[in-house]
Amino acid sequence: MKFEIKQFFRLLFYSILFWSFAFCAFILIRYFGRNQEQVKTENLIDVVTASQYLIFGVVLGVMVAIVYTIVEFFFDKYLSKRLYLWVVLLVKSIFYLIFLIFSLTFIASLAEVYIQVDFPNESLWWKSNKIFWMVTGYFMLCSLLFSFFRIANNKFGKGVIFNMLLGRYRKPREVERVLMFLDLKSSTTIAENLGHLKYSQFIQDCFYYLNRIVGKYGAEIYQYVGDEAVLTWNLKRKTKRNINCINLFFEYDYKLKKHSKYYMKKYGVVPEFKAGIHSGKIIIAEVGTIKKELAYHGDVINTTSRIQEQCNEYNESLLISEDFLAKLDLKKKYEAVSLGSELLDGKTESHKLFAIHKI
Repeated sequence: MKFEIKQFFRLLFYSILFWSFAFCAFILIRYFGRNQEQVKTENLIDVVTASQYLIFGVVLGVMVAIVYTIVEFFFDKYLSKRLYLWVVLLVKSIFYLIFLIFSLTFIASLAEVYIQVDFPNESLWWKSNKIFWMVTGYFMLCSLLFSFFRIANNKFGKGVIFNMLLGRYRKPREVERVLMFLDLKSSTTIAENLGHLKYSQFIQDCFYYLNRIVGKYGAEIYQYVGDEAVLTWNLKRKTKRNINCINLFFEYDYKLKKHSKYYMKKYGVVPEFKAGIHSGKIIIAEVGTIKKELAYHGDVINTTSRIQEQCNEYNESLLISEDFLAKLDLKKKYEAVSLGSELLDGKTESHKLFAIHKI
């Protein structure tokens, strides 16, 4: 709940900045282009400064941002998974249209009192008013732009889209990351029992709860490969922050068990996941010109995958490397059980592995 509240206010903050800027920009364009139009304002247009108009841009921006944040947050959390996309878009469009009529009527009334400029705000004024439909079109365009940045931010990770726009990944860059390979246990058996279609629905339902908590623990999902998800974190110097990787795994496991009745009723099986975690330097680079994406390269990726594969050998759910254990502060919440050194497939040097248990 605390994380969802934090998410809401983060979205609200960025919405206020975006919509205030967007409407102020619109007002400035209209203000400096007024001489090209015949607008009756009782000869007061020349004495009304741009800053006076901008106040209404900020007020409108804040009003729209609050409503926009509530609507988007509510739909994303509770309705987007249950309704078809076209239904969501239709309902949102109708709601936003009604809100724009109300908000612009309010702003027009406020402007008449504050700067004594006559704006249309009589009953049903918006039906034939060109400015209203211009603002509505502008709102839709800005909404699409804002949604694009939100989707891109979710797709690539926080701040990555801006780095891509700046061309930071056109040349390979070396960074330090924590990697987690998260894989479904007994996936082959489950797939055979459920069939391809129902198995795909099963995977969707599994990863739904993963997506609900990745932001809470500062994780980024690098990619999905079948029934496996690859997660990454920026490696923190403070060991307390690195514990997020462990916390995420056990909370995800808790959520799946919490909804065990749902999984048993619908699929006849409760999903269990295993994971391997390792850290080190990897290379990030843009690849492809069609369907361009960021690709991770390096020995750390291969090693993490091999660590995860050892979960079956040791009958454990979460294994980590000795290197990553040194960067953790487990305190009294978890315990690390040494499994000895293991020569992983394709490696020339052995790695000391540890199983993580929740106390």
